[in-house]
Amino acid sequence: MATTMKSFLHVMKLGSAFVVKSEGKLTCSRIHTCTRSVERTIALNMTQSPELICLGNPLLDLQSNVEPSYLEKYDLKANDAILVDAASGDKRMTIFEEILGRPNVHLVAGGAAQNTARGAAYVLGKGHVGYFGSVGDDKYSEKLLAENEAAGVLSFYQVHKDIGTGKCAALITGHNRSLVTDLGAANHFKPEHLDKHWDKVEAAKLFYIGGFHLTVSPEAIVKLGKHAQQTGKPFVLNLSAPFIPQFFKSALEQVLPYTNYVIANESEAESYAKSFGLSCAHDDLESIAKHIVDSNTKRTVIFTHGLEPTVVVSTRGTKTYPVKPISNDKIIDTNGAGDAFAGGFVAGLAQNYDMDKSIDLGQWLAALSLQEIGPSYPKKKIEYKA
Repeated sequence: MATTMKSFLHVMKLGSAFVVKSEGKLTCSRIHTCTRSVERTIALNMTQSPELICLGNPLLDLQSNVEPSYLEKYDLKANDAILVDAASGDKRMTIFEEILGRPNVHLVAGGAAQNTARGAAYVLGKGHVGYFGSVGDDKYSEKLLAENEAAGVLSFYQVHKDIGTGKCAALITGHNRSLVTDLGAANHFKPEHLDKHWDKVEAAKLFYIGGFHLTVSPEAIVKLGKHAQQTGKPFVLNLSAPFIPQFFKSALEQVLPYTNYVIANESEAESYAKSFGLSCAHDDLESIAKHIVDSNTKRTVIFTHGLEPTVVVSTRGTKTYPVKPISNDKIIDTNGAGDAFAGGFVAGLAQNYDMDKSIDLGQWLAALSLQEIGPSYPKKKIEYKA
């Protein structure tokens, strides 16, 4: 069957299966039939109360290897993340159709916080992780739901009938990835959806927020943050992308007071330093982290830095954690490694691990993800050993 956009959409309408491209061919995978509605599955999930609640923007990742010239064509950087919107007439909206037509495209359930949720569930097991976000009532959300079910994550989606599920083109050049995201329905999450299911919030013991959600509903994040602060539950925020502190500084300032843990990589730390006008060198991770910690004795900042040591800063001091090396021939894809680290880290918090063990668990899960395609984890369960 031809791997054109037209043929892809034709098969997508067949209804009995979701289509996945693998090694240049379209194949049918009966992972979720259309007779089983998204709403029905979510209603069944609502009967359970997970200990970890994640909030973010659910997206279907369209992942493809591209040449550097393809990034240049659209003025993209090799290791960055941007948002695009069909209403703005952005020429980069055509990327999604182009990528679907490529022979090496992979479809992966994504969205940074959803990747983290699946990572945490890989460690904690089925039913311990719940995920809030907004999707459309379409085949794409069925794919996301099926992936979460397979991973043991309880999906608490808000479903929109008239808006499509969001998607993200992950453009891979070597070990780098450039993310181009159309939020779609993910951009329409409402705090009222949390209110309708507040019993899940009250039953949870900790919360994880993907920074991308700062572009959608800071009100929802603050609502969770206030509950966490009042009840003494850990509240974890990931900055997620350099553009978050750069263009959503106000939303970030609203949310930071409720955080107990802030996670970011070196690029996001640099962006924070520039946005907040810090006088220190923009690659001085310790000084940037100290600014975020301020004088809050209950806040810890964690900066990952690729293969460089992870930097952890609190009012108690600074500690670095060397990253266990992985040989280059084992690294398949770096996309989602940071989300995997966060998944392992929050899974450690959920099990009441101390900082050393939680960081180690995060690094261990990130290493597993690096050896998979996309933000994924080994199909055969591997148990963590400290």
